[in-house]
Amino acid sequence: MAILEILIVVFGLCLFEVISSIDNAIINASVLKTLPEKFRKFFLFWGLLIAVFAVRGILPFLIVWLANPAFSFLQVITFVFHPTPEIELYVEKSQALLLLAGGVYLFFVFLGWLFLEEKKYAFLVEEFVHKQSVWFYATSSLFITMVVYFSLKVNPILALSAVIGSTAFFITDGFKKNAEEKEKQLLSGNMSSWSKIMYLEVLDATFSIDGVIGAFAFTMSIPLIFLGNGLGALVVREFTVKGINVIAKFAYLKNGAMYSIGFLGGIMVLEAFGRDFPFWLAPLNTTLLLAIFMGLSIRELKLAKKGK
Repeated sequence: MAILEILIVVFGLCLFEVISSIDNAIINASVLKTLPEKFRKFFLFWGLLIAVFAVRGILPFLIVWLANPAFSFLQVITFVFHPTPEIELYVEKSQALLLLAGGVYLFFVFLGWLFLEEKKYAFLVEEFVHKQSVWFYATSSLFITMVVYFSLKVNPILALSAVIGSTAFFITDGFKKNAEEKEKQLLSGNMSSWSKIMYLEVLDATFSIDGVIGAFAFTMSIPLIFLGNGLGALVVREFTVKGINVIAKFAYLKNGAMYSIGFLGGIMVLEAFGRDFPFWLAPLNTTLLLAIFMGLSIRELKLAKKGK
């Protein structure tokens, strides 16, 4: 890859990691306010190491390994840094499996947000769709049925990959829903400081899955994913410590993150079926959506000031 291409991909990955981690950062900041100073420092240091190296460092290798079960986990790690033609060919053939599972997962995340989650409406259509929340299940079922139907025409294993992506969504979505309930308990004084720290670590790992899976829409290079997501995690930690109250004021950033996730999911599904897209499409999509929804958020702040 050319230097410019690498910089564009890493920038896109970093930006996507930041905007897709806003909810996680807000929860972390809220809970950390209830902890003594020494526990805050412990989480911000060790939590960062775990978030960057243990989760965002290992998870991409794990995903590639699951898409290539013929190899051991150690072989996958070796291949990333010292590729051989034989393994490279095998991994290339299994790329569609990884892309389809990840694409289905991300598109389900987007549909779940669009239909089910409470949100600040940026457009009238968001309010309309949210009021039809019961149709989430029908829409997601029709989507996965359609993907499986076309997958079976190409490769039955591809259909299994699509189902795995939907299964991963419902498992992680359950953890996230539980996290929303647990947040109330975390903010109360009913849990010990160590219990809150451990729960935040689990929460971090759950929320990081979206960012890691979405990263494969930018590149299949694990070192670049690690670099881009790692830088994004560092930025999110800074926001958690210093500027989360400012970030929370931008009401539509979550909307931008979800539209970006939906777009990336669509790209990955289409790529799994053989469509090719330029390397700059995913970073450009993420940057444009962030700019649009940042602009909407700033306009909202200005209107609120005028109304006072």
